[in-house]
Amino acid sequence: MANRFKVSITLPVSPKRLYAAWLDSRQHSDFTGYPAKIIPHVGGAFQVFDDYITGATLELDPGRRIVQSWRTKEFPAEAPDSLLEVTIAKFEKGSRLTLLHTNLPKDQVEQYKDRWKEYYFIPMKEFFSAKKAEENPEATS
Repeated sequence: MANRFKVSITLPVSPKRLYAAWLDSRQHSDFTGYPAKIIPHVGGAFQVFDDYITGATLELDPGRRIVQSWRTKEFPAEAPDSLLEVTIAKFEKGSRLTLLHTNLPKDQVEQYKDRWKEYYFIPMKEFFSAKKAEENPEATS
């Protein structure tokens, strides 16, 4: 399908902590730098990036997987919500987060693929690296 992509990143944080941060309004805001309002249970709505992105949580497998409906203000009005599947797995000294984003408007696939990297992956790497240093200051000496 041309309206989907998969991207991954490794982060210096446990799967349990990463999962919790994704679903916590304050922590999500902290790692993206933008306001987030998240109701952290199946059926719960979310608004992130100053309400630019909205959706609802459809499935949760604690510490491992989050499935959400997802759309931005740029979606055409007639376009259905896209589907975001976030999987988290233990990886070396941290986690591997993989996003499978499907059902996007075809002309927006590449921009969202780039935006996940720019607005989520880069800030998350910085945020969780700084948190790791705060938790273990002698590791940075």
